[in-house]
Amino acid sequence: MSNNSDMQTTTRSLLDDLRSFDKGGFFDLGHPLLNRIAESFVKAAGIGAIQAVSRQAYFTAIEGAGLDSGTGGLTAEIISGASKKHRFRDLKGETNRKSLEAMVKNTGKESMQWGLAAGVYSGLTYGLKEARGTHDWKNSAVAGAITGVALALTSEESSHEQIVECAITGAAISTAANLLAGIF
Repeated sequence: MSNNSDMQTTTRSLLDDLRSFDKGGFFDLGHPLLNRIAESFVKAAGIGAIQAVSRQAYFTAIEGAGLDSGTGGLTAEIISGASKKHRFRDLKGETNRKSLEAMVKNTGKESMQWGLAAGVYSGLTYGLKEARGTHDWKNSAVAGAITGVALALTSEESSHEQIVECAITGAAISTAANLLAGIF
């Protein structure tokens, strides 16, 4: 009898763990800040990977059909008989293996960028809330600006202007989201 109740407890605990992902999170690294950063990173990296693969599949399908993704019609290259231009030159290897390797590399890079953005932003908003004792638009603006800078620095050729633009954009989007969260 006790063996059967132990089995039910184990099963229920597993189901409770699976249900608690939204409540408690995936990680227990010993500190709420570390848990929040790691969880945000993993979730956003997964979304980034899906987005990168989906985008590549879309462009592959468009090129295969001979359509221009910007206009939805036939491309000028097809009409005039000229050769196609590839949006992602590095994804067009000599063999399928090279193309797959390039796609995996690109997907990994985008996953890291999405994860970095989410982890940095989440960690900064948590840290600023703990330091200031409140979560308001100021915390969001600072976290958004620093996250924008971090993302700009991950690009291949980041200039001073691009870094400033990304900081301003990150701060603006984050502040707007914080202010609109109370309205909607």
